[in-house]
Amino acid sequence: MTQGSLKLLLRTLGILLLFALVLAGASPIHAQTPAKNSCLDCHSIMPEPLGVTTEQFTADIHSQKGFTCANCHGGDPASDDPTVSMGRAAGFKGKIARAQVPALCASCHSNAAMIRRYNPSLRTDQFSQYQTSVHGQLLVRGNSKVAVCTDCHSVHGIRPASDSRSSVHPVNVAKTCARCHADSDYMKGFSIPTDQFASYSASVHHEALTVRGDLSAPTCTTCHGNHGAAPPGVASVENVCATCHVFQAQLFDTSRHKEAFAAMQLPGCVTCHSNHRIQRPSDDMIGTNAEAVCITCHSDGDAGFAAAANMRAQLDGLVKAIHQAQEVLDRAEQSGMEISGPKLNQAQARDALTKARVTIHSFQPGRVAEDIQEGLKASSANLQAGMEALAERDYRRIGLAVSLLTIVLVLIALRLYIRKIENPNP
Repeated sequence: MTQGSLKLLLRTLGILLLFALVLAGASPIHAQTPAKNSCLDCHSIMPEPLGVTTEQFTADIHSQKGFTCANCHGGDPASDDPTVSMGRAAGFKGKIARAQVPALCASCHSNAAMIRRYNPSLRTDQFSQYQTSVHGQLLVRGNSKVAVCTDCHSVHGIRPASDSRSSVHPVNVAKTCARCHADSDYMKGFSIPTDQFASYSASVHHEALTVRGDLSAPTCTTCHGNHGAAPPGVASVENVCATCHVFQAQLFDTSRHKEAFAAMQLPGCVTCHSNHRIQRPSDDMIGTNAEAVCITCHSDGDAGFAAAANMRAQLDGLVKAIHQAQEVLDRAEQSGMEISGPKLNQAQARDALTKARVTIHSFQPGRVAEDIQEGLKASSANLQAGMEALAERDYRRIGLAVSLLTIVLVLIALRLYIRKIENPNP
């Protein structure tokens, strides 16, 4: 081996050795040994309520952010000696009293500088809101049965609200609230009903949220607030509903019912639509029929009774006109006629009907009539187009029948003529 080859070999070996040393030094960074947690070592094998499984702890959002048991309970989880890990010198607190839970959570969640390090979008006013809530006010007065942070968010398995497994995910909020508010024994002494969850479960809002998967549909916290939970109050109900139903609220503000309801201390929206058991609105709610909500206040002979009957008659007239036009257009389409334009224009009539049903909240028959007339005009034009299509169909059928009959007669005549010229003896 030449001297040059030997130098090249030594240089190659040196590079390989250096590369191996770099890998050896980097490997501990990528495979860090988890910090010792003597708390979990013991509590993972304990039964409830002291038991905390490894799965619960690792799924908890605080654990994922690097927090340990000691951040809430104090102590030294790195020590196996109970006198050290749960000693006063290590600041061990043990079980946190319910009355102290909100302040303990707030020690981090109200610290804007700290929260900014982990989730800058997370609000830091939850504790101040909680202090204004019915729950927070009762807690200050010494009532330990009211909800604190851990009742809603859980204790050691806290997940973010965006996680479908979280107890505060929109789909799960109502069930979380119902754990207390649907328990008649637990709610004794609070003087509020306990059928809210059962009523909400039968509502159109619950259907939209759980069946159709619309996460924007209202749940308990949408109307009552979350950390600042409180009853909306008679004067505020309309504002709560108006966050979604904007046009209805604007129309109601211009109606006579707003002042009348205020004088009688009746909440605007829920007087007609209820609060938790909100059913899908229908035309049967308006008018003077047995199912109408109008007759709960109005009786035969007063102006409101007549106005309700008038608006219901207008709605029924437009519904009937739309159905008649649709039936004729369907017959024409089944006959093979081109009526795509009129069928598309049926949407205008249906939109006018929807608009009229919203305008009902003004409780002014004249304004409702404007929308109804727009729909009647569109449905009348569509009906006329359908009738013309059917007339064209009949004309074509008659023309086809005449043509076929003519062809048959010609064929018969031709056949007779051929037989005549073929017959040698006429």
